[in-house]
Amino acid sequence: QVQLVESGGGLVQSGGSLRLSCVASGEILSVSVMDWYRQAPGKQRELVASMNDLGNINYGESVKGRVSISRDYAKNAAYLQMNSQRSQDTAVYYCRATLKALTNQRAQSIWGQGTQVTVSS
Repeated sequence: QVQLVESGGGLVQSGGSLRLSCVASGEILSVSVMDWYRQAPGKQRELVASMNDLGNINYGESVKGRVSISRDYAKNAAYLQMNSQRSQDTAVYYCRATLKALTNQRAQSIWGQGTQVTVSS
């Protein structure tokens, strides 16, 4: 069984910084892509950042220049450094991993449970 666990969410003041972590655990063969998405109340889930196993990175337009994604490939982990936080960044942040498990080598995407980020003005 494979699972993703996010951590690092919480309350941050406007203009402040926060770092989120996501770790994939279980019988993992390989992880190709790790993404961060967010969903604010009443809005659709949107991409924040994505990084594949070649180091290619994409950022959502609304966060470009303010967030940075990184990975620790040995730990099957991804991190999201968020700076210059705004009230509009308040949302539940989800990690997603596209991976192959030892028991099922077909690529699959799994989601974490999400971590709440609240930016106070």
